[in-house]
Amino acid sequence: MAKPKFTNKLINETSPYLLQHAHNPVNWEGWNTQSLEKARRENKLLLISVGYSACHWCHVMEHESFEDESVAEIMNRHFVNIKVDREERPDIDQVYMNAIQIMTGTGGWPMNIVALPDGRPVWGGTYFRKDQWKDALKQLSTLYHTKPNEMKDYAVKLEEGLKRLQLIETPKEETPFAPQFLDNMLQKWKKTFDLKNGGSQGAPKFMLPVSLSFLFRYAVQHDSKDVFEHCIHSLNKISYGGIFDHIGGGFSRYSVDERWHVPHFEKMLYDNAQLVSLYSKAFAFKKNQWYKEVVYKTLNFIKEELTANNGAFYSALDADSKDKSDNKKEGAYYVWEKDDLQKLLQQDFYIFEAYYNINSFGKWEENNYVLIRSKSDKEIAETFKLKPSKLEEKKKHWTKILKKERDNRLKPELDDKSLTSWNALMLNGYVDAYKAFGEPKFLENALKNAAFLQEHQLKTDYRLWHSFKNGKSSINAYLEDYALCTEAFLNLYEATFEEKWLEIAKQLILVCLEDFQDKKSGMFYFTSCRDEALITRNYELNDNVIPASNSVMAKNLFKLSCITGNREYYDLSEKMLRIVQPQIETHPQSYANWLDLMLNFTESFNEIAIMGKNALSIKKQLQQEFLPNCVFAGSTRTSEISILKNRFSDNKDLIYICSGGKCDLPLNSAEKVIEKLK
Repeated sequence: MAKPKFTNKLINETSPYLLQHAHNPVNWEGWNTQSLEKARRENKLLLISVGYSACHWCHVMEHESFEDESVAEIMNRHFVNIKVDREERPDIDQVYMNAIQIMTGTGGWPMNIVALPDGRPVWGGTYFRKDQWKDALKQLSTLYHTKPNEMKDYAVKLEEGLKRLQLIETPKEETPFAPQFLDNMLQKWKKTFDLKNGGSQGAPKFMLPVSLSFLFRYAVQHDSKDVFEHCIHSLNKISYGGIFDHIGGGFSRYSVDERWHVPHFEKMLYDNAQLVSLYSKAFAFKKNQWYKEVVYKTLNFIKEELTANNGAFYSALDADSKDKSDNKKEGAYYVWEKDDLQKLLQQDFYIFEAYYNINSFGKWEENNYVLIRSKSDKEIAETFKLKPSKLEEKKKHWTKILKKERDNRLKPELDDKSLTSWNALMLNGYVDAYKAFGEPKFLENALKNAAFLQEHQLKTDYRLWHSFKNGKSSINAYLEDYALCTEAFLNLYEATFEEKWLEIAKQLILVCLEDFQDKKSGMFYFTSCRDEALITRNYELNDNVIPASNSVMAKNLFKLSCITGNREYYDLSEKMLRIVQPQIETHPQSYANWLDLMLNFTESFNEIAIMGKNALSIKKQLQQEFLPNCVFAGSTRTSEISILKNRFSDNKDLIYICSGGKCDLPLNSAEKVIEKLK
């Protein structure tokens, strides 16, 4: 009997995730006008399956269901099947994830939606076993042909629910931005702290650098000892855990257990970018050498594994790779067996064993160990009567041996698309690392990536592309691309005082005001008015593993208002924060970046203007301190920037500290500025 023919069109796509499904017997299509029109023309339900290349359970469902011809036969007969890479199309993912959460109360990936031919969802879920999946599809197909009106009625109600989620109300009464409000939010938040393991209670555990960044700043500015201790404890536990790759550097996406031991092994660019920023800022305050090691190792991982020759950053490394038996398995590239470690490290094994817990504490499953630390270098050195320099030498030796051994293994697959928003996060990470450590190569890498974004992702009218792959830029950018690029270019301006970066940031803001802003509320939609409409046009307000695009925009507007003197930007930033404030009160953990912005209004915020021939060296010295309530501008010559205008003197270095619309008399050294600020 001849096998049924199938027409899988994903072979024409560039997304690594879509290409992973290009040889399934399912008649997959990409999301495009033709696919949606086909569903309407043939009066077939849409089956929309969303995932991403490094998603473990996406791979499992593909193997169990989408590679199975009996499943494919049902899908092909009754549905128009569309595969979506959530990283390429976060707008589609966002709309249908909201629908899933309304329908089921939960979400995640793979995300599978069944929708009417016009795209309105009627059913959905995440991972399904093969038999569950087949039964559900048969029932849905039957229902659509026997009781179509019931489905349509449900779609109408669900669509109304989705639209209600996007309603934004301006508060009738203004609650003042006050330190007491922040303190009250922290009292709520503290109830969720995991005081034993760091981070938030429960498992799985996500690092959530947005949250830790705000908490760290709050603790320092409010002199909150318990919040500060929680932050340091969290930073230590996360970086000591198996979620940090002690051999190759970089962090996995999350931990499946409470103590950060066994990760879900995929490595995402966005996590590592933000954690580089976080540990760099923590180093600037604490001068903890372990934090420096974490940053340098992570940036070395980025350079070796996720950086293209043109300065672009790739998106992710998969969780799965082949083990000794040639079977694809999660974490196979990263785990170790005790016998192998003993052979490789020989007489040093007994120290390594204690350092990385090759014991019951560090054992994962079968004979595999995931390296995890529980003691500081000082404790280990004292236990084994080693000088700190000798232990450091041994650590470098162990890393070299194990990295060489691991390089012989088959690496996890690379998602080699470059996303503008994630590249901006990594650019920001490099700039923050440069500020903290003064390492020239970090600034070089930041500038190289900025040049890539400028050359390939920035159009002549200052509009952006979202994705870059195989030399081609594609997909109109989303608000997250504009917001995070603006943030990164502002940060790059502060680190270099090169005005072209400030100019790009200003132009990106103007595009957002034209293409994304809801003129009534002042907030910004996630999608441009120039894009084809989906069933709803969403706002992104909640901070999650990446800060919400609106919270980043509001912070950008605040910072730009300080540098340029544009009061309208300051007022818009304040208005956006006021709109979100009632939501913050109900769940502060989901609005960490907004709370960080609120600190700009409740505490003293300083504009530092540095003028003179030594402006760059003074700036470099100042930025190695932790000064989260400061924005920097400067020049080695005259400048028309508002904060710098008429402040240059040929023979002097002048440093102005301005706050609340007034400036103190200028100082002439970084030391005097630091003394005054502290």
